Amino acid sequence: MSPEGTLLFGSLVMSFVALVGGITLVLPAWRLQLLLTPLVSLAAGSLLGGALFHMLPEGYRALDPLRSGEWIAAGFTAFLALEQFLHWHHSHRHQSQLRLGEEDRWVREPIALLILMGDGLHNFIGGLGIASTYLINPPAGIAAWMAAIAHEIPQELGDFGVLMHSGWRPRKALFWNLVSAFTFPLGASLALWLHEQISLAPLVLFAAGNFIYIAASDLVPEIKNQAEPGLALPGFACFAGGMALMMLIAIMA
Repeated sequence: MSPEGTLLFGSLVMSFVALVGGITLVLPAWRLQLLLTPLVSLAAGSLLGGALFHMLPEGYRALDPLRSGEWIAAGFTAFLALEQFLHWHHSHRHQSQLRLGEEDRWVREPIALLILMGDGLHNFIGGLGIASTYLINPPAGIAAWMAAIAHEIPQELGDFGVLMHSGWRPRKALFWNLVSAFTFPLGASLALWLHEQISLAPLVLFAAGNFIYIAASDLVPEIKNQAEPGLALPGFACFAGGMALMMLIAIMA
């Protein structure tokens, strides 16, 4: 398959992961929570591993350390600004865990729209960065794609719960979640076009900063909040496993 075909296929798979939220309609909340804890931990380890073992090395090969640091910091800061000023954050909680009262019903629709806007921007940046990584080094790009998939599954489960709790019907929530996910192929297409125009290394480092921020700010705190030993140990094992998998792929590539 050509690089263009591979990018298109991978982008479409990433987009349709948005439909995984529908599983919340058939699983009881307690069983879903048991699944979310290891999934979030695996996502945190995979995102950090993808950034540290794949994306950063590719960027450092093309840029000097200072310039590399600038782009990593920009990617990290961009996602901090997204959360700080748009009041959007990655949700990995099922709708039954949300505690909005009746008096807060008026804020639910704006929250749902912010989730979709944030996801759309997040997916666009992800498509741009992961496709750029793939175009520079295909094995590194595939590893980054795998890390992003690991993150998208628990995120989409949580976001679907938020949309449902905002009063949206399941079909509407799934549809608009899918629409926001299709910004990923748009980002990948832009990377493909830019590939012949400019060096993609800065975009790879920018995306690495995104990965590091999401893992360190959104996911690792959720792992640390698991006080029960029965959940803490499996969570840590999944985190370490995600890191180890990314390192193993880097060694074998």
